[in-house]
Amino acid sequence: MNTHAATAPAVDRGSFVELYTPKLITVFREGYRLNHLRTDMVAGLTVAVVALPLSMAIAIASGATPAQGLYTAIVGGFLVSLLGGSRFQIGGPAGAFIVLVATTIATHGMDGLLLATLLSGLMLAAVGLLGLGTYVKFTPYPVTVGFTAGIAVIIAASQLKELLGLTLSAPEPGPLLEKLPVLWHALPSIDAATTALSVATIVTIVALRRWRPHWPGLLIAVAGAAGATAVFDLPVSTIGTAFGGIPSTLPVPALPDFSLDKVQAVMPSAIAFTLLGAIESLLSAVVADGMTGRRHRSNCELVAQGAANVASALFGGICVTGTIARTATNVRAGAHGPLAGILHAGFLLLFILLAAPLASAIPLAALAGVLAVVAWNMVEKSAFVALSRASRADAAVLLATLGLTVFRDLTEAIVVGVALGSLLFIHRISQTTEVATHTPLIAEDRADETGADRVPYDEHAAADPDVVVYRIVGAFFFGAAASIGTVLERIADTHRLLVVDFTGVPFVDATAANTLGSLARKAGTRGVKVILTGTNQGIRKELVAHGLKPPAVGYAHSIERALRKGREARDRRVAA
Repeated sequence: MNTHAATAPAVDRGSFVELYTPKLITVFREGYRLNHLRTDMVAGLTVAVVALPLSMAIAIASGATPAQGLYTAIVGGFLVSLLGGSRFQIGGPAGAFIVLVATTIATHGMDGLLLATLLSGLMLAAVGLLGLGTYVKFTPYPVTVGFTAGIAVIIAASQLKELLGLTLSAPEPGPLLEKLPVLWHALPSIDAATTALSVATIVTIVALRRWRPHWPGLLIAVAGAAGATAVFDLPVSTIGTAFGGIPSTLPVPALPDFSLDKVQAVMPSAIAFTLLGAIESLLSAVVADGMTGRRHRSNCELVAQGAANVASALFGGICVTGTIARTATNVRAGAHGPLAGILHAGFLLLFILLAAPLASAIPLAALAGVLAVVAWNMVEKSAFVALSRASRADAAVLLATLGLTVFRDLTEAIVVGVALGSLLFIHRISQTTEVATHTPLIAEDRADETGADRVPYDEHAAADPDVVVYRIVGAFFFGAAASIGTVLERIADTHRLLVVDFTGVPFVDATAANTLGSLARKAGTRGVKVILTGTNQGIRKELVAHGLKPPAVGYAHSIERALRKGREARDRRVAA
């Protein structure tokens, strides 16, 4: 498509439409058959079984109600699959948002959270429509691994109270360094029944995952804990005692209360939701692509995520994003297309409509056990070890992101991590760029010339002491401009011709062009002629824009032709 962009505007329009066409439409265009519906129904039911306890657990850990978690999974999951750019993406509440959502609720209240979620949805849609989703994938890998590991630590720490049934004399602090001493002092209040339930839940999930991986381990563990609580009348906190159960219908959609002051207050949270949501969703879509060999449409996916977050806020839900665990489950269950995600939302809606009272018996300790397993699985252990051993620079980015996530702020961790990763990339690229002198001319430089372009090889011109030839290899950009500029400026007063070869340069940026312009001006004051060779169309356009055009500099097809041109110019000056 890109190869015809300049000559075929109609293709551009068609390409734009295609880039934002939901995968659901693509799947139906390919031909959707009854066997596809059957596989999508099975996959949708499988994912719903996983999402049911997980959505409630994530909502509770975030400071919301279990019903809000289900609303998020139903409304958000439906729209993500209906409008999204991935065949297999499953949307809903995600563990990565627990800390951000909890902080926003604590600071701005539930209305503030709903408003921040709505604003985040609008921003996500804007990011997608502006085509910026393509650049989200450039987030450095050490940043995503460190960030995810940091979130896992925070989630695990946030569940210690529910896992052990601790009784606190004051509200539980949010920051980890403040939380741990409070929990330590509350250890004498540990409740045996609660601890037993949480441990049994974790053991059941881990055991079923190992010996019966196709069984719905999360649902079986939570259902078993709820059954044990009801049969033995265990004195533990349940969804019923803590939240009064969950409603049996969806709420009526309504706009959250807002004002200009409120919008300004929650805007930092909305930006954090947008940044994290984009990264998490597209990372999940990439995982699905890797498992299936398909390719998602990143900008279309972000538009869908935006619509899902706006709708979730209207229905009283929390942040929606693509979820890696549920998306992977969807793929493994044999889903054919987005209808599986739509059906998953439908099955969750049926649960609310028909079986909401059953949720009242679910103990919070069981949901805490679910989140403890989720936190453990979030840490990419092998990637963490590999990055730590790969290089000190990657390890530094990883540990900086991890530390900032755990001890400072999630948004700060992402920004600093990406900045460090970018600096590391710039340094590595600049190290690959080098400049070498080639005098006399080497034979390889003649190989590019054929036919009419070929000129006789002149060894005298090649070995002329008045001539110096430099060849730049690698990207000539701001990261390498200073060092290359220093080398190029080492022109002896005896030199009268400087040839700079760009054959091995893929691109030039403004800083490099400006550096070369300064060199040309200095050379001109000293009577040195500068000729540039091997420049492609893009490089020459950048150089000319910065004043590097005749008579300031000359251009030649090859080093040999540049030497010939310089020799002829000198002969004319001598003759004159």
